[in-house]
Amino acid sequence: MIDYLTDTPWVQQAVLILGGFLLGILTERILVRAFQTLAKRTKSTWDDLFIEGIHQMPIVWGTAAGLWGAMLVRGVDPYIRSILGKILTIVIIASLSLVAMRLASGAVDRYTSRSGARLTSVTLVNNLVKLLIFILGLFLILQNLNIEITPLITALGIGGLAVALALQDTLANLFAGISIILSGQIRPNDYLQLSGGEAGFVTDVKARNTTIRTFPNRNLVVIPNSVLASSIVTNYSLPRPSLWITVGVGVSYDSDLEEVERVAVEVAEQTLEAVTGKAPHEPPHVRYRAFGDSSIDFDVLLPANTFVDQFVIRHEFIKRLHACFNEQGIEIPFPIRTLIISKNENTPASD
Repeated sequence: MIDYLTDTPWVQQAVLILGGFLLGILTERILVRAFQTLAKRTKSTWDDLFIEGIHQMPIVWGTAAGLWGAMLVRGVDPYIRSILGKILTIVIIASLSLVAMRLASGAVDRYTSRSGARLTSVTLVNNLVKLLIFILGLFLILQNLNIEITPLITALGIGGLAVALALQDTLANLFAGISIILSGQIRPNDYLQLSGGEAGFVTDVKARNTTIRTFPNRNLVVIPNSVLASSIVTNYSLPRPSLWITVGVGVSYDSDLEEVERVAVEVAEQTLEAVTGKAPHEPPHVRYRAFGDSSIDFDVLLPANTFVDQFVIRHEFIKRLHACFNEQGIEIPFPIRTLIISKNENTPASD
C-alpha cells in the first residue's frame, strides 16, 4: 500500500492538497479560536484586531501550501506547473492584501476612536485606506506576473484625465469630503447647523455626501460634500460640547431688581440640580438687557452639557421660574401700549 502511494503521483497530489486543506481548517478551528479566547481576556484591542484580520485565512494558506506541494510532485507538466504557480502567487498576494486591508481599517477605527484624535472614523477614511492597499496589492500581482507597470500607469494617467473631466461633480465631492475630514472641524456625532437651515447630528462622511440626523425627528438629511464645504456651518460640539442656554424674561417696572435676580439665580440653581445634563463647574447668570415697552427685560444663562440637554433644562426652568414668581408676587407683565388720540376741534360733532 505504501509503495502504491509513493509510486502514484496523483495520489500524492491529492493527499497533499487534502492535507493542506485539513491543516488550514484545524488551524482556524483550534489555534485561531484559542488565540481569540485569550485576546478577549486582555485589555488591549490590538490582539483582537489581529485575530479578526487573519479570520479564515489559514484555510486559504493551508490549501495553497498543499497545492504548491502537489506541483512539486514528479510528473507534473512544466507548463501546468507554471500556470498553477502564477495562480497561487495571485491567491497569496490577494489574501495578504485582504488581511492588510482588515488590519488597516481596524487600526484606523481604533486610532480615531481615541480622545483627541484629529481624524474621524468615517466611511471615506476607511475606503481610502482600503483602496490604497488594493492598488499596492494589484501592482505586486502585476509585477510578479512580469507585466510592465510603467505603460499601465501612463495609460491610467491619460485615461484619468478623461475620467476627471467626465466626473467633475463626483471628484469635487470626493476632495471636499477629504478636506472636511482633514480639517477636523466636522466629526461624527457633532451637531451642525448650516446657513441654509439644515441642522442635525453628523452620522457619516462618505465619498459623495455627508449625512446628518435631525433632532428630534431623527430624519436623515443627505448633503453633498461640496455644498457642506462651501456653507457657513455652526458646530455646536466644538470647541467643546457644552453650551449656554439663554432664556429671556421680563418683569414689571415696579419690581425689586435685586430680588428678581436673586430669585432667578436660585431657581436656575435648583433646576440644574434637579435635571441631568448640566455642564460641570458652571454657575448660572442673570444679565439685565433692556428697558422694554412694558417690562424690564433680562436673560438667564444656564449651562448645558450637550446640545440635546438644553431642551429639558429650558423646559424645567420656565416652569419653576413661573411658579416661583407667582409665589413671590413678581409680575411678568403683558405687553401694554397706551394710545393717545387727540380730538380735532374743527371736526363737526356728530348728531
